[in-house]
Amino acid sequence: MLNLQSLILPQAGRYLAPLSCSSSISRRSSMAPPILSLALPSGTGRVLSIQSHTVQGYVGNKSAIFPLQLLGFDVDPINSVQFSNHTGKQLYITSVSQLRAPIYICMRKWDGAGYPTFRGQVLDGQQLWDLIEGLEANGLLFYTHLLTGYIGSVSFLNMVFQVVDKLRSINPDLIYVCDPVLGDEGKLYVPQELVSVYKKVVSVASMLTPNQFEVEQLTGLRITSEQDGLEACNLLHATGPSKVVITSLLVDDTLLLIGSHQKTKGEAPKQFKIVIPKIPAYFTGTGDLTTALLLGWSNKYPDNLERAAELAVSSLQALLHRTVDDYKAAGFDPQSSSLEIRLIQSQDDIRLPQVTYFAEKYT
Repeated sequence: MLNLQSLILPQAGRYLAPLSCSSSISRRSSMAPPILSLALPSGTGRVLSIQSHTVQGYVGNKSAIFPLQLLGFDVDPINSVQFSNHTGKQLYITSVSQLRAPIYICMRKWDGAGYPTFRGQVLDGQQLWDLIEGLEANGLLFYTHLLTGYIGSVSFLNMVFQVVDKLRSINPDLIYVCDPVLGDEGKLYVPQELVSVYKKVVSVASMLTPNQFEVEQLTGLRITSEQDGLEACNLLHATGPSKVVITSLLVDDTLLLIGSHQKTKGEAPKQFKIVIPKIPAYFTGTGDLTTALLLGWSNKYPDNLERAAELAVSSLQALLHRTVDDYKAAGFDPQSSSLEIRLIQSQDDIRLPQVTYFAEKYT
């Protein structure tokens, strides 16, 4: 297992007293108690998670942080947006540059999916960098993993590219897990210009977790078969990430997860699929949760992406079935609207999943 303490302590010592700090700040730093997630790191790692946040419900960071903590990670969140509730799957944020302040208020024609309105704030690229500089000034910028999810503006996504460079200047072994949240079911959730920026960000990712629509946007390849999915994974490997997981792919009315791990550049990747039974309901936060679970289990099984995916899918399916059952118990038809996942109630399935879905390797 990686000895995080031997890596982290020299870095922490180096950043506790930056040369630019005043002597008074340096004295306060020398007297401050240690940051235990650095001085006594967990055996798994320390994650910086940059995603959306909702006050109510589980999407973005709310869907990712708790599972990662259950799997043993220290997690520091940065909220790319902060909303009262989720926005509905067919709504996206326009460019922050069009706003006078980072406050977003939306009313939409309610179609029964989710909530009729939401309110909140949007972080821009400079505000993200301010937070990164604040962490660096206090010796807090050593992370083993970076996780990114929903990002609603070009300036913010461009800054993520710089954040990766900054984090890898401190820890060259940083693992970057990127969920390129662009849209689903043929529709974008984000401005079109984010697609080209994501192609640049993908090049520095360690693991990529797109859905079918997002893979098509990133590769330009129309996916209508399993072979198309495998070819798309190969195209994405060529741009940078060694691990690609297409988290949902619908082929001939069969729902699949397709995984691909290229352990050495230039060599053929090991590829597999997991058949996933379709549940007749729409859930919020499942993509964010899936990516978090893949990060967590891939850390435990770094050379066995199949096993990590089996554990992640098995956890997710147990949670979704519990969610449907609980809505039915409350007298609600789970097919009539989007459902908030039962995350807290499923913690045992996250921590100790019973593997019920298995990978089939492609030859």
